[in-house]
Amino acid sequence: MSLANAPKPLATVLVANRGEIACRVIRTARRLGLKSVAVYSDADANARHVREADEAVRLGPAPARESYLNIDAVIEAARRTNTDAIHPGYGFLSENAAFVAACEEAGIVFVGPPASAIAAMGDKSAAKARMESAGVPLVPGYHGDEQADDHLKAEADRIGYPALLKASAGGGGKGMRVVERSEDFQAALDGCRRESKAAFGDDRMLIEKYLTQPRHVEVQVFCDSQGNGVYLFERDCSVQRRHQKVLEEAPAPGMSDALRREMGEAAVRAAKEIGYVGAGTVEFLLDADGRFYFMEMNTRLQVEHPVTEMITGEDLVEWQLRVAAGLPLPEAQDDLTISGHAFEARLYAEDPEQDFLPATGTLERFGLDLTGAGLDAKRVRLDSGVEAGDAVSMHYDPMLAKLIVHGDDRDQALATLNRALSALDVAGVITNRAFLQRLASHSAFKQADLDTRFIEHHHDSLFAAPRLDAQAYAAAALVAIDRLQDEASADSPWARRDGWRLNAPAAIRIALTDPAHTSDDADSDAIVTVQAERPMTDNDWRLHIGGDTLNGRLQRLEGDAVAITLDGHRRRLLARIERTAHGDILILGDAQGETRLFWRRLDAVDHGHHEVDATLTAPMHGTVVALLVEPDQTVEKGTPLMVMEAMKMEHTLNAPADGHVESFHFQAGDTVGQGDVLVEFTVAE
Repeated sequence: MSLANAPKPLATVLVANRGEIACRVIRTARRLGLKSVAVYSDADANARHVREADEAVRLGPAPARESYLNIDAVIEAARRTNTDAIHPGYGFLSENAAFVAACEEAGIVFVGPPASAIAAMGDKSAAKARMESAGVPLVPGYHGDEQADDHLKAEADRIGYPALLKASAGGGGKGMRVVERSEDFQAALDGCRRESKAAFGDDRMLIEKYLTQPRHVEVQVFCDSQGNGVYLFERDCSVQRRHQKVLEEAPAPGMSDALRREMGEAAVRAAKEIGYVGAGTVEFLLDADGRFYFMEMNTRLQVEHPVTEMITGEDLVEWQLRVAAGLPLPEAQDDLTISGHAFEARLYAEDPEQDFLPATGTLERFGLDLTGAGLDAKRVRLDSGVEAGDAVSMHYDPMLAKLIVHGDDRDQALATLNRALSALDVAGVITNRAFLQRLASHSAFKQADLDTRFIEHHHDSLFAAPRLDAQAYAAAALVAIDRLQDEASADSPWARRDGWRLNAPAAIRIALTDPAHTSDDADSDAIVTVQAERPMTDNDWRLHIGGDTLNGRLQRLEGDAVAITLDGHRRRLLARIERTAHGDILILGDAQGETRLFWRRLDAVDHGHHEVDATLTAPMHGTVVALLVEPDQTVEKGTPLMVMEAMKMEHTLNAPADGHVESFHFQAGDTVGQGDVLVEFTVAE
């Protein structure tokens, strides 16, 4: 049945969101013949979702609370465009009962559950109490109304450590901390409260016993207004960083038919218990012994819904729109089957090598060449909200895109994921692409040896220093030399930086260091020195690395691509240089991943590492949240000095050594740019 002729006729849908999910909803709305309306903040005036919609309405300034979280502005945009329905996407107002009530009052269909269902599950403490009374197994914890700091600490001490602090009204990893020791509780609670208040306007907390090696398995449920409910199987979302998912897959590996049915039926019962309508996800912790515990219910479409679409062949956004229009579910439980296996990898603008700090900038290139990589367009999809030329700002979540792949089985799907990640071409902004490759190719992940602390448990191997040979260092040196030649002055040979020497072959000495080492000690074992000499009659270089000598040359190709030839062996690589607070990082990429090396010249003063001065600079664009020490205070190495926030996450800056805090250049609430000097700091003698 056409949605125009449904019990609640739909012709126009407004997407109250941005980025990838807004583009995703617009795509299905267009296929169903619906007119789409986008909303945007000043920061998103030229964003992709605005360009793709039929109409777009400005909400307000860049901060989310003044735009995407402004209920009155969203409702007014819907009125101006004669909108029939509002799809909230995920995040922002998607689980806000007051927003649902405002839609109902305005006579606009909300594409999601009723306000009562959101309220029942939106308060995680109340939801757990309700599930407990319904006989759903819960992790031991505290979900009460008493929120005094000392009471919460006493409850955490009673439950035992490690304990998990969670925002009662939260989700997406915001307002969440693992507390390992009693003495760390207060600092963790303060941080959780700040994040929760900023993200949800609510700083109430709940506490759970932190299971050490559980899997995060969630069940996709769908209910209609006729009382029907189904589950579209499960997803394993165990691979997380900062309690936010990084890699998801469906179905969950190792899941028996009996356990799948038991969890699925429990999820549907939970949804029906609260009168649920629409798409929802019931999240469980699955222990190694096969016991599962209710964690929470997300009363919206999940970021990882595409893996479910891949294995079922269903469009879940279409299901949402049909249910919102008053139509029954398009499929019964017995009609739903699993076909193959799917993975989703979340591409974030962040630097895994710097504790996953969010990154900003302008995307110089962004795309996926399926044909060139030999990938099947029916098996691979890239859901994104950005294109080449778009700016990535500090105001919103750092997720740029989702790479989703499908295979006949898990091994085939995983192989496709690795090929697709290698083919993903992103430049201009630091991303986690190479880290995703390391995850997807890790032996434990291949064997489906999963738990929610996978990244922590395998940190050393995931972040191991590269095992590089002379050819790798030679390739890196050629790229560095090529960049130096770019900077060479044509005005005077004495100002040149390309190794020119009077009546002698050009010569340059390059020091290469793994990013884990930032020492300026040229004699350090971590530093590899390349002596490069170029005969006066040609453009080749003779490269001396330890006891090895290689003849090499570099040819520039399109974009960041270069051809490196060493002793007659030619390889195509992607090469770029990023400037950081610690120095220039040279990045070489191929199908096996990325190699990152600090580089500097040893024979030119202006290319050496500068000594660390008595300042601390902002590692990212963001906002100062709190100053944790006083000016003119003596501190020990590692002492937290201040807290910054960007892209909805907090980052604490610590003292780099024993020393003295001279002064702060910014106060709480100030906006700072990457590289701004934050603290004047004197290192102790």
